[in-house]
Amino acid sequence: MKLVFCILGALICFLGFAAKSPDEGVRFIDSTKKAGIHFIHHSGAAGKKYLPETLGAGCAFVDLDGDGWPDILLINGKDFAPHGQKSLPALYRNNHNGTFTDITRGSGLDVEMYGMGVAVADYDNDGLADIYITALEGDRLFHNEGHGHFRDVTAQSGIHNANFGTSAAWLDYDRDGKADLFVANYVTWSPQKDLWCSLDGATKSYCTPESYKGTSSKLYHNLGGGKFEEVTQKAGLGDATSKSLGVVVFDYNGDGWPDIFVSNDTQPSKLYKNNGNGTFTEEGMQAGVAYGEDGVARGAMGVDAADYDRCGRPHLLVGNFANQMIGLYHNEGNGFFVDEAPSSTVGRASLLSLTFGAFFFDYDLDGWPDIFAANGHIEPDINRIQPKVVYREPPLLFRNRGNEHFENVSNDVGPDFQHPIVARGAAYADYDHDGDLDVLINTNDGPALLYTNEGGNRNNWLTVRLNGTRSNRSGLGAVVRIQSVSGKQWQTVHSGSSYCSQSDLALTFGLGRDSMISALSVDWPSGVHQQFKNITPNQFLAIDESRGIVR
Repeated sequence: MKLVFCILGALICFLGFAAKSPDEGVRFIDSTKKAGIHFIHHSGAAGKKYLPETLGAGCAFVDLDGDGWPDILLINGKDFAPHGQKSLPALYRNNHNGTFTDITRGSGLDVEMYGMGVAVADYDNDGLADIYITALEGDRLFHNEGHGHFRDVTAQSGIHNANFGTSAAWLDYDRDGKADLFVANYVTWSPQKDLWCSLDGATKSYCTPESYKGTSSKLYHNLGGGKFEEVTQKAGLGDATSKSLGVVVFDYNGDGWPDIFVSNDTQPSKLYKNNGNGTFTEEGMQAGVAYGEDGVARGAMGVDAADYDRCGRPHLLVGNFANQMIGLYHNEGNGFFVDEAPSSTVGRASLLSLTFGAFFFDYDLDGWPDIFAANGHIEPDINRIQPKVVYREPPLLFRNRGNEHFENVSNDVGPDFQHPIVARGAAYADYDHDGDLDVLINTNDGPALLYTNEGGNRNNWLTVRLNGTRSNRSGLGAVVRIQSVSGKQWQTVHSGSSYCSQSDLALTFGLGRDSMISALSVDWPSGVHQQFKNITPNQFLAIDESRGIVR
């Protein structure tokens, strides 16, 4: 009987692979200038080789006003010694015609800070997305006041994090209907404590994180009324040895409670299982995700999770340092993960790359999540020491061919995509409302890039945006499942992921040539279950937890 099931499983995988539509010339076009984006990131580098200068910053697609069109936020650094000219983040409003308008000045986000990461969610359930920014001198929480205006509410919120915050993520870890906040912190560093390191023994270079002490990430519980309480130790998340750069929220064991994976740089990565009682248990070692296959902690950065093989379980994607390859951890369903990268195209093609931003997304809308990696080294002179490794690197794109097989198509999606850059944060959204997913990149000490997806929408698609009522308003943790002729798919609404960045909270499903979605369901964190039948593809669907589909 077991043999029969194995044969049937293999046949289903083969048919799914065979049914996938061919690549019909998808291209990613650099539309940055055409779209009106003119942002330049500033690292503050002035020859002192300070550690934060190497890390860059994130970016976000955020629907500021709830109109369904993703706007853009780009995080910026600043000078360590003021020189009279301010460096500000940039906020761009979507004009609904493929262009954006810079509305930074007067928005409340026009604050100079050494920014790192960003996370977006409606923490007070008022219908507007709020913004959390990690920064060296202290993180900031901005409340969305509407009409493109934000108010800094950090002081009264109870959030106090000045621990070199990097990535952050909103999640409703206790499922009480309010969005809580997890902040990944990096190392103990200040200009006064900066260390001297050298590649050649003569001139100063950037120190590796091994040179600095780690620091604990933090968890803030949403008390309501705009107030938060730090519960890191109480929840079992305190770890002063961590050097965290990435975080992804996902339910890896399928028990309905959001778990947390934290990527650590040169320290074991952590997998925190949600116990369902306000506490977490760290299981990274047992799960096989703490170290690389050689048993050594890697330089882990950007992370994401998705069910890339339609087995019903979420798998992990981890961007790593040069000479370490990307981690592609397959969830075996028994609490254990297996890194499939070393035996795959993903591993071989990414070996020399240093990957910061990384995520799953279905760029060709064939129903199988693909992989994007934003790359760039931290040391400008690395090529003098390692001839095969370069500072500026083009991004990588791996097309999911089904049957757990990925194909490197980085050189097949147009010349703009092959341009070497020093990429850091990366996010995705359908900013031009044509159905396919576009990519935003923040580079280190360089210009932001907006890549428009041209041709992905030759396949059918469905975009779902959720509005919670009993659950948190952003729908964090809600699971959407669809069924069509080619099979079943599912996605979870989640904040954070990638590196220091935030993608659109709307979920986009690729349908290939399927002309109808026979069934769609939503499982909300509150326990509410909704079912819908016969959904037409190629539309933006809004679903309210109380009212159902909103027309």
